[in-house]
Amino acid sequence: MQMIVNKEDNPLQCSECLKDFSSKCSLLTHLRTHIVKKRCQCLVCLKDFSKNSELVKHMRTHTGERPYQCSQCLRKFSTKSIQVKHMKTHTGEKPFQCSECLRDFKEKSNLEIHMKTHTGEKPFQCSECLKHFARKSYLVKHARIHTGEKPYHCSECLKDFARKCYLVRHMITHTGNKPHQCSECLKVFSTTSHLTIHMRTHTGESPFQCSECLKDFKDKSNLVAHIRTHTGEKPYQCSQCLKEFSQKLQLMKHARSHIGKKPYQCSKCLKDFIGKSNLVAHMRTHAEEKPLSLFRMIKNK
Repeated sequence: MQMIVNKEDNPLQCSECLKDFSSKCSLLTHLRTHIVKKRCQCLVCLKDFSKNSELVKHMRTHTGERPYQCSQCLRKFSTKSIQVKHMKTHTGEKPFQCSECLRDFKEKSNLEIHMKTHTGEKPFQCSECLKHFARKSYLVKHARIHTGEKPYHCSECLKDFARKCYLVRHMITHTGNKPHQCSECLKVFSTTSHLTIHMRTHTGESPFQCSECLKDFKDKSNLVAHIRTHTGEKPYQCSQCLKEFSQKLQLMKHARSHIGKKPYQCSKCLKDFIGKSNLVAHMRTHAEEKPLSLFRMIKNK
């Protein structure tokens, strides 16, 4: 197939996608994206590449090779472009500025994404719920809500996560490290987000408000769970009996009814219960009412 088209007004045009080019060299380079060369195929996953240099970069995802090293912190990277981008975290260089709010950015791509906050542009749409997103990466992360995909795995307990940041936060639970301390009561937390939420118990701040009933909440997740009382949404479903729940905690509690797990025990009569609320209600049947101090949690029961 003849792929170079000569026209008087557009002398260099690709016949496959009709894209125009200013030079023959640029057009020939572009044509490689349409012509897959077998010599540029990954022998591990059989993925094809238009350039050998792209194949070389890709192979590092299999070998784990990171030939580019930061001279400041000695961190290693798989590509030169990622290393250059990383170096700006040490220099503080932010050469790209927003003309609207004058905010500076390290990368041109980040500036372009930021500009959409001013224009309101959200070109990426979810095919399932039709929700729009400003960045493709946001759409990819959102799509996992529908697919249930959790590509990030904890090497310690094999728990899966939909996002890398969730995995990083989870890994701290294995180290036991809690570097963030409350200045008021000295309680320690594993993440800054947990500390921030906790601080609101001292300040009384409740920055999240329900638009339906105007009720305020200290935590966004509590607001999201509350809104379901208005919408009737029940996104959590039991895999055994298909019963639906509005909160994940409700589903976890319900799941125990299938496996017979009862982790809460009454210290008076040793009766076991599925949930803490069930135990608290039971404790009131005893003459001495101390529902919060007379129960114990049985681990690994």
